[in-house]
Formats: sequence, C-alpha cells, structure tokens
Amino acid sequence: MSNTSDSEKRRFEFLSLSLLFGLAAAIGMLIFFGWLSDEVLEGDSLQFDEATRAAVHQLASPALTMIMRGFSFIGSTLALAILTTLVIVQLALKKLGREAKLFAITMIGAALLNITLKLTFKRARPAPFFDLTPPETYSFPSGHSLTSAVFFGALAAIWTARIKSRRTRLIVWIVCTAMFLLIGFSRIYLGVHHTTDVIAGFAAALIWILVVRFVEMELARRKRKKRAADLHG
Repeated sequence: MSNTSDSEKRRFEFLSLSLLFGLAAAIGMLIFFGWLSDEVLEGDSLQFDEATRAAVHQLASPALTMIMRGFSFIGSTLALAILTTLVIVQLALKKLGREAKLFAITMIGAALLNITLKLTFKRARPAPFFDLTPPETYSFPSGHSLTSAVFFGALAAIWTARIKSRRTRLIVWIVCTAMFLLIGFSRIYLGVHHTTDVIAGFAAALIWILVVRFVEMELARRKRKKRAADLHG
C-alpha cells in the first residue's frame, strides 16, 4: 500500500510540474504570437518578409519546385483530412479510443483556430512565384503550417508514448518535425505566403497543442488525485 501511495504521489507531483511548465510555455508563445501579429498589422514585418522571400526564391530550380509542391500538397486541407481519418481509424482498430478522440479533437480545433485567425487578421496574400494562382483564403497565419504542425506534433506524441527506445522516439520526433518544417518552407518557396505567416502558423500550432496537453494532463491529475483520496479514504 505504501509503495502504491508513493508512486501515486510521484506521478501527481510530476503532472503538477508538467502542467506548470506547459502553462508557462503556452503563455510565452502567446505573447510572442501577439507581438508578431502586431508587427504584421503595423507593416513593420514587410521588409523582413520581402528579404526572406527573395532569399528563398534564389534557391529555385525545377526539381526543387516539384519537391516543394509535393510537400505543400501534403499540408493541404484535403491531404491532412485523409491522413487524419486514417490515423483515427488506425487508433480505433488498435483499441486506443481515448487517443483517437483526442487526435480528432486536436485536429478539428486546429482547423477552427486557423479559420478564426485568418478572418481576424484578413492579411492579403503576396504575389505567388512560378505563375501559381494565389489561394482565395487570407494569408495570416499559414494554414498549412498551423495544421501540419498540429498533425505531425500530435502524431509524434501519440506514437512515441508507446515506444520504449529513446533512439526510436528521437527519430520519430525528428522526422515529424522535419515534415511540418518543410511544409512551411514550401509555402514560402512557392510564394503563396509571407515568412511571418509561416512563423505565426507554427506559433499558433504550439499554443493549441500546449492548451490541449494542459487540459489533458489536468484531467489526468484530477483523476489520480481522486484515486489517491479513495485509497486513503
């Protein structure tokens, strides 16, 4: 009984500390997003955006353009909707109902957050490169960057939770992180987004992931607290 009590106590303390760090990180990222959006609205980011877009465009080549269009498609609404459905079905088949529901809620929330932010800021699109037709939606933040970062971040978190090997977990996180970074980069490369749109998309994604994680861990903390109270009761 004592060992069980000590174990529950340690888990409770770990959850409390994790909640504190998660909340601090979310607040810090929220402050950064607020500052960045203020710079965009005042036009102070325009010089940075133009300089970075021009620098990225210098890398252009037919082969790289084809690759970047591929990554851009992976981050599209259609592709992520299909991938999200496949992940949820796979989790459900493995009897991981809780993870399936959490993943679905996370992705739906990311989509709604993206729409809300775009309609709030209403930033016009830059002129695309390679004679592409500009998307009809607003530019800030980058929806590809936001939703792909949430998708691959959540996927990596769920996947690595059941992997014991630290090396394998690290590889999974590196691959998933590289995927959404390349998707964000592809949007700058193709010229359909300003650089600050992509940065803002990643920032908003991190805020949303931290919020979901905070709520999840708070519920787990309360559940363990109640369990510990029942053991002592």
